[in-house]
Amino acid sequence: MRWWAGAMMAVAAGTADARPPAPPYADAVTIVRDDAGIAHIHGRSDADAVFGMIYAQAEDDFPRIERNYLVALGRLAEVEGESALWADLRQRLFVDPAALQAAYRRSPDWSRRLMQAWAAGLNHYLATHPAVRPQRLTRFEPWMALAFSEGSIGGDIERGVALDPLAAFYGHGGAAAQLAASDAGRMVEPKGSNGIAIGPQRSASGHPLLWINPHTSFFFRSEQQVRSDQGLDVYGAATWGQYFIYQGFNRRLGWMHTSSGVDNIDEFAVEVARRGGALRWRDGAQWRPFVQRTVTLQVRRPDGTLAPRSFTTLATRHGPVIRAENDRWIAVAMLNAPQAALEQSWLRTKATTLDAYLRASDRKANSSNNTILAAADGTIAYLHPQFVPVRDARFDYTRPVDGSDPATAWRGLHRLNELPQAVRPASGWVMNTNNAPWGAAGADSPRAAAFPAYMDQFGENPRGIHATALLNGTRKFTAMALRDLAFDPFLPFFDQQIPAVRRAWDALPAGAPLRARLAAPVAMLSGWDRRWGLESQPMSLAAYWGEALWRREGPKAEAAHRTIFDWLANATADADRLAALDDAVAAMTAEHGGWRVAWGRINRFQRLDGAIRPHFDDRRPSVPVPFTTGNFGSLAAFSVERQPGQRCFYGTSGNSFVALVEFAPDGPHAWTVSAGGQSGDPASPHFDDQANRYASGTLRPVPLDGVAGVAYHPGQPRPGEAPRRIATAASACGG
Repeated sequence: MRWWAGAMMAVAAGTADARPPAPPYADAVTIVRDDAGIAHIHGRSDADAVFGMIYAQAEDDFPRIERNYLVALGRLAEVEGESALWADLRQRLFVDPAALQAAYRRSPDWSRRLMQAWAAGLNHYLATHPAVRPQRLTRFEPWMALAFSEGSIGGDIERGVALDPLAAFYGHGGAAAQLAASDAGRMVEPKGSNGIAIGPQRSASGHPLLWINPHTSFFFRSEQQVRSDQGLDVYGAATWGQYFIYQGFNRRLGWMHTSSGVDNIDEFAVEVARRGGALRWRDGAQWRPFVQRTVTLQVRRPDGTLAPRSFTTLATRHGPVIRAENDRWIAVAMLNAPQAALEQSWLRTKATTLDAYLRASDRKANSSNNTILAAADGTIAYLHPQFVPVRDARFDYTRPVDGSDPATAWRGLHRLNELPQAVRPASGWVMNTNNAPWGAAGADSPRAAAFPAYMDQFGENPRGIHATALLNGTRKFTAMALRDLAFDPFLPFFDQQIPAVRRAWDALPAGAPLRARLAAPVAMLSGWDRRWGLESQPMSLAAYWGEALWRREGPKAEAAHRTIFDWLANATADADRLAALDDAVAAMTAEHGGWRVAWGRINRFQRLDGAIRPHFDDRRPSVPVPFTTGNFGSLAAFSVERQPGQRCFYGTSGNSFVALVEFAPDGPHAWTVSAGGQSGDPASPHFDDQANRYASGTLRPVPLDGVAGVAYHPGQPRPGEAPRRIATAASACGG
């Protein structure tokens, strides 16, 4: 692009006006920021809108865009050094820049135009903001969009390939050990979501309702409205750096993705031998050569220079080899169709009916996400991921299968009509909380017996039990009643566990020291209504107890190949529950001087800076949050990472972007809130201006038409913003 070269010469020459000439897209794009700093973008064409969309994202948080592409392209070690080497190699087992460039050239014209506009928008942002210093990516090429084509949190590559065995296999064992520790004994928030759709027969207004509630790491997505004169008109959350709305709605249809328990990643153990002077793997009666590819990565040294590291990667017809185990080599198979995934992700944003959504989905490039859908015509639906390989039911694919037996190989993909779904159910509702689809619509749910076992590995969870109890029946929901349901404070996990710990305490001998020590804590829990709240002392005790249960029982569940929820419900001994409560009381006493502490004094939201890896400080202001982790059955999820040296719990994931949509005859009405705020810049008034709304669940109305504000074109100075206001409910830890 000549405009880019001219811009760089102007900046280098230090001319009086170093601002580069705008690319053709810029004049065709307008951006208006609403009171929350949300960008409302309009372009003449879809490509213009994409240009403006990604430019506005870069204005809000370019570092998150760059990091996502450093990860996706397998280039993070260029910034973070040796600690990121094995994650980069893992990524490059599947993401080959040459293959992506070839896929870009094969893409249809309409898709290439969007990718070109995407790259131009990011490059224009960098050209017009010379003070922004990228860590590595100073120039974006259109094909790079294919490296990050699916917007869910924690992609298949991360879920499917452990780093330490990968490092050991490729000759440098142990370097990734700090990244490979099991999470079995740590309470990790499910990287999933809640989605609920209410049909006309259960809606007080007769209009379909949609609840969009992704549970991701905070600040993971950008909230935007994107429109064009080619019919694009979509609102929602886009994962930083992507040019499609991932969770959201258009004028006629909305969709919410939840992480699925479908088996979409399989491991194949192959027999290896040296034949004809080369290593080969057995495929039935034949010995086949491995597919070899040289991958060269650049690794940042401590002095800031880069050093190349080259690897020869191996693959079978199943997929890349990722480790050795029991004298065999393990190859992994998963979805790897970036062109189809990017097309599907874009086209579904323009779908206005279920049929149109399914036509886009027939690319079968969504491997890990269920969909909760609501449409203005009254349709509601639960849809399963479309990438589901057909397998031989004789084999247990939850463990490595014999990859040298041709019978274990995948046999193509299931057709969409072969997958679990619930469309327009008589129950009048559909939902998913990362639980099995067999409860997606109450009595009208698909039946597990009608499908192969590999359609779900998650089973039920406390959030699913909670949502089902609230949705069953004949109650009719207003939009705000659905919001209240999604913030219902009841915690089914403790309703299940507290009677068992009381039973264990009752069984202790009268003179047992443990009986006396835990008498008051057991009485507090027994008398608790099992509901979170800022002033609740039992909630604080229960949270510590839950952590202790995970530490004790998580490794046992993992060793038994059972979910933690199944294990805690059906296999945990009462004595272990009581021992965990004793651990919790001791921990609270050590950290807070006692175990009677109000929940709001320790459960906090804090955003101190825009760092990718946040830090927290008990001495700095934070906002009390009443809800808790989804592991306990809280539909509104707030997951914390315990920080060394800090007494308070600080949230890092859970409810992030939240939206409520009602499809009324005059168009959709919507309300949203995001964790913290839209901007990653601490100097912006929109860095944490939503913190109090977030903590209280107070959604703000979304302006979809006639947005008040000053319009500007990409490359022009952004209109000034009001001075930042500190959140009024903030106080230090314990306040």
